[in-house]
Formats: sequence, structure tokens, C-alpha cells
Amino acid sequence: MCGIVGWVALGATEDRDLRREAAAVRAMAGTMALRGPDAEGLWVRERVAFGHRRLAVIDLVTGDQPMTVEQDGRELAAITYSGELYNYRELRDELRGLGHVFRTDSDTEVVLRAYVQWGEDFVDRLNGMYAFGLWDARREHLLLVRDRMGVKPLYYYTGIAGSVLFASEPKAVFAHPQAEAVVDTEGLRELLAFVKTPGHAVYRDLHEVRPGEVVRVDQGLHRRQYWRPSYVEHRDDRDTTVRTVRELLDDIVARQTIADVPLCALLSGGLDSSAITALAHAALTARGEGPLRSFAVDFVGQTENFRPDPMRATPDGPFVQDVVKHVPVDHEDIVLDVATLMDPLSRNAVVAAMDQPPFGGDIYTSLYLLFRAVREHSTVALSGEAADEVFGGYAWFHQPAVVQAPMFPWLAIFELASPGGDANSGALDPGLHESLRLQEYRAASYQAALAEVDHGDDPDPHNRRMREISYLHLTRFVQILLDRKDRMSMAHGLEVRVPFCDHRLVQYVYNTPWALKTFDGREKSLLRAATADVLPASVVARVKSPYPSTQDDRYERALRDAAARITADSPAAALLDRGKLAELIAAPYEYDGFGVARRQIEQILALDTWLRRSPVQLKL
Repeated sequence: MCGIVGWVALGATEDRDLRREAAAVRAMAGTMALRGPDAEGLWVRERVAFGHRRLAVIDLVTGDQPMTVEQDGRELAAITYSGELYNYRELRDELRGLGHVFRTDSDTEVVLRAYVQWGEDFVDRLNGMYAFGLWDARREHLLLVRDRMGVKPLYYYTGIAGSVLFASEPKAVFAHPQAEAVVDTEGLRELLAFVKTPGHAVYRDLHEVRPGEVVRVDQGLHRRQYWRPSYVEHRDDRDTTVRTVRELLDDIVARQTIADVPLCALLSGGLDSSAITALAHAALTARGEGPLRSFAVDFVGQTENFRPDPMRATPDGPFVQDVVKHVPVDHEDIVLDVATLMDPLSRNAVVAAMDQPPFGGDIYTSLYLLFRAVREHSTVALSGEAADEVFGGYAWFHQPAVVQAPMFPWLAIFELASPGGDANSGALDPGLHESLRLQEYRAASYQAALAEVDHGDDPDPHNRRMREISYLHLTRFVQILLDRKDRMSMAHGLEVRVPFCDHRLVQYVYNTPWALKTFDGREKSLLRAATADVLPASVVARVKSPYPSTQDDRYERALRDAAARITADSPAAALLDRGKLAELIAAPYEYDGFGVARRQIEQILALDTWLRRSPVQLKL
């Protein structure tokens, strides 16, 4: 995995020769040294400049970038690429059969030559997680391409006349001397609404390449969606469906365990991560490799003092140990205490990595610390992320009141828990809250998302509604989680692969009727049935439990103490209702799994840190 940057001039002018701008591009790339600690590269021509920071995972010797392809001594195309192509071996063989001669063993060169061979339709042949900028020297245009599920990030900036900048992270864009990190009212709405509108970024003039999108830059911008979950009639019976899911998973995991560097699995003791761990062990064993390392995050005293709540019925620790006994992995628990979670250096690093306030509190910090520990042993990790979105694992998929609510389900669950409250913005200054009109923004985003759903000729109203619920999660909610995982892992130069985001699996399960997805009366019926043979019985029977969050009262006390230190001259103070903040600090501890008060305090602290430590300008 890598960090990429680029700058394209929309027209050749005497005063905009990018060959004189190498220092600016190098500075942009330098902000992402953590994403790519192994090498840096620069490629500059009159109208286009690429920068690259490399994390070497495949072809450690000859895979440096930016990379070009030539014919008869003339450059045809160049690429700066981040990600992994899981079918690069098959594509390379096919391209060799068509006369291409490869000078490296990297997947990057396969992507580059695939474009030379097939043009813009080459994206339909790619299977992986990737984001890249590709310059076609013959046609003099830039392509910005992102993988189908948006596992890898890619932003572009249009705030400089006659130019377009792009990068893996906003911070790289704003290292350019002419780019301004401005957040206006629209950006603050997107930040606080918790809806993750595809294509939007919270900064003015900054845009995100949508998952499954190609953006062509020549004398203008042309966007084309090459993939999104779409309707196809599902004709397979239950046994065939379960067998197909397993066959897909076996193939996906086998491909994603290929690396030229140490690989591990992230293990929480839930169905998703346990299945990936077991299948990865099987894939490595079949190739005569291993053992597989695995890592789990836990908190001091969590198992012994665990209190069940509506979100989490059981602690992770005992189930992790059951998996470790069942699958012969080399396992390590990363156990965190309150002092570690509250360490200002780590919390500030989280904000810096996200380029915006991470409204998730200890979940972000613990993930950051987990990945820091993992990186001491491994360069690549497999994750169970996205299984809940694909297979319908969240509790709210199965709660009629949430399913029927005319809003995003992850917001509806908080609305039902705290009617009339706003878990994301309840402590804002009343005047600011009124001007943002967050409920209107969320409603418009919700309706826009529903308008994208293709139901085909499916006449079943419940099936149509559950297709909508699945689509909302696959195109909106999972993006929040994938962003979190990308930034927290790449802050340590750790590549995290997400097998459940393979588009073949996503598309197949997306079209499976809801009754078949829940045939045993539980969540994730298909995944459970497809992997039960490689898992301990306790994990097969376990009810879904989200990523862990500390229940230690000392953590919440520390949060409130930190919030009490926000003074009238703190950057966030002008945005806040001081009376509401005082109420939150004084409220009784009531951690019920939703943690509305705690969540609001976490968000206030994150907002204050962001405004204090980043170059952002608020222009509301």
C-alpha cells in the first residue's frame, strides 16, 4: 500500500510548466511518508507531475514508482498507484499472450499495460483494492480510478485555476502552496451529519473519487461510474448459495494471503474475523506456508468486569481464545489501559491521520494502537471488515422499527434510543445548529441514496426494502469504516486487506433474497453456514458484537475532565453551547452501549483537537 499524489495542468501555458514545480509535488508526497516508508519517487513532465511513497508488499526489488510504459522510445503512459491487484497474475499471463513484455513482477505494471491494451474499459478486468492516477501521454489526459468498494482513498482538488491536484489523503493536497484547507457550511454539514455522501469531502473544492468511479481530466472533468451493486435475479437454492459463498471466500482469501512480506490476521472472536483467520490458515497451509499470526485488541479488566448492553452481549476475549485453540495460529493480545487510550500523543496522531475529527473516540484510538503493535511483526493484515454490510449482520437489520424508519438505519438506532436527541451535534451552539439544518441534509442524502437502488422486476416489498437497507450500508456506512481502517493502519505503514469487499462476493450476496440471507432466523445465516466447518461451535453460535469499546468508568471520567478544560478561547468554543457542554460533563455515567453523552464529549474533544492542530479555516 502506498501514498500517491499528482498535479495536472489543464492547458499548457508559459507560466505553468510543472517541470519547475517538482519541489511542490515532493512536499505533497512527503506528508504521506508513513503510508509509504520504503521508497519515494517523482515523475515530472510539462503538464503533469506524479509523486509516490511506497510501502513494498509485492515485487520488493523492481516495483518502484511512478512507473511508465514506452514503445519505440516514446512514453505511452505513466502511473502512480496504491493498492493490490489480486488477479494480476492471470492478467499478466493474458497480456503476455497479447505480446506485452514485462520488466517487473509488480501488479502496478500489469495495471499500466492493461490500460495500454484495453483503454478505459480495463477497469472492468481489475479485482482488488486500488486507487491510482494514470497519465495517457498520447491523448494527454489523466485518469483517476478507485476500486469498486472504495477500500483505498483518492481525493482531487479543483480550487486552483487551470489545475487539478490529487492525493491519497487531504493533507497531501493541502501541502501544495496554493491549496486552502477551508471548511464552509456545506462541509460542516457533511462532517456532522454522519451520512458519508459519496464524492463529497468536508473541505471546499476537495472531492473524493467515488467507489467504482473513473474521473477523466483533460480540459474539464468527466466522471463515469463503472460499478455499483446492481440487481440480478438470484436463481440459486439454499445449498447452492451457501456452497457458492464458500467457494468465493476460499478463492478470495487464497488470493489475499499472497504477499512478499509478513502477513497476519486481525481476530476479534466474532464470526467475520474468525472465518477469515481460519480460511487464511487453510490457504497458507495448502501452500506449505505459515504459521499465521493473529492479533486482538482488548482492555484491562474488560473480560472480568464486562457488563452486557444492547450493543454487546459478550466480551471478545473468551471467543478469541476459543478460536486460537481451534485454529493453530500464533496469537497475541494487545491489551490497552485508560492511560494509554487517553495519551495525548496517540489521540492527536489519530486526528492528524484522519484529516478531520474522528467521531468515534476510543474505537479510533484503540485501532490506531492495535495497528502500531501489529506493525512491529507484520506488514499486511487481513480484516473481517464489511461482512456485516454484505451479509446483514447489524442488529438493526432485524429490527422492524429501524428498517421502516425513513432515515439511514445507523441514525435511526440512535433516534429510537434517544428520541429527539442528536448524537452527533447536540452540543452545538443553537444558532449554528439551526443554520446547518442537519436533518434536512440527512433527509436529502437519504433520498438521493434510495434513488440509486435498482430493484429490477422484484415485486416483493419487503425484499425491496431490505435491498435498500443493504445498499445504504454498502455505499455509505461501510465507507466510514473503511476510511477509519485505512487511516489508522496506514499511519503505521500497515496494509489491511478486506476480503469481504471483493466485488464478486458483494454482488452475489447483494442479490440473494432476504429470506435466504436469514434462513436460520439469525443474522449472517449464509456466512455462518458457509464457514461453520472451520470454526469452534461457540463462535458459530455467537451473536454479533461490534468492535469493542472500553467500559472502564475511569475512561469516561478522563474524557469529562478533558472536556472541562475547554476554555472560552479554545478553537471549538465558538461552535458549542457551553450550557450543554456543562450538562454533559455533569451527567450521571450511563454507558448503555449507545453512549450518547459519552459520544458527544468524544466528538467535542476531537473537534477541538482538529481545530487546534490542523491548518483548517472555518468559513461558515
